[in-house]
Amino acid sequence: MVQLLASSMSSMSLDVGGLLLDTVPFARTLGIVFDAVGDGRAVCHVPDRPDLRNHVSGPHAGVLFTLAESASGAAVLSALGDQLSRAVPLPTTATIEYRKVALGEVRAEARMLADREEIVARLDAGERPVFDVAVSLTDAGGVVVSSLTVTWTLRPNRPTDT
Repeated sequence: MVQLLASSMSSMSLDVGGLLLDTVPFARTLGIVFDAVGDGRAVCHVPDRPDLRNHVSGPHAGVLFTLAESASGAAVLSALGDQLSRAVPLPTTATIEYRKVALGEVRAEARMLADREEIVARLDAGERPVFDVAVSLTDAGGVVVSSLTVTWTLRPNRPTDT
């Protein structure tokens, strides 16, 4: 179950992890578990499963990427979920660095690198905000195995989106 931390969305009851698992079937397929979400941050993990491993016995690169991208999306939604009625969060680019072969369960920690108020102010001004989320992936031993930066935007809803 997702633990909502005290955040700017305290007046909301958005279950960010549940929303992502409902709307992104692949995250369910991988078995991603959201451990903590709130205040522009998210922590989640994927269990160590033989069917997710690659030829060097670690999680496949696609598993690591999906875990990290899911964590980044949860961080965005935790800070900006109250803006969903007027804008759609979309990842635009991502850069990933694979450092070591992960062993065992993999944990992702994501944090927004932009200030929520600045993002909302840009949206209020009719702009399409663009901002980054940094994600660190660690293995069961706490070793950083990968890092990812995802660039997100808030695309204002079109009249037909509502």
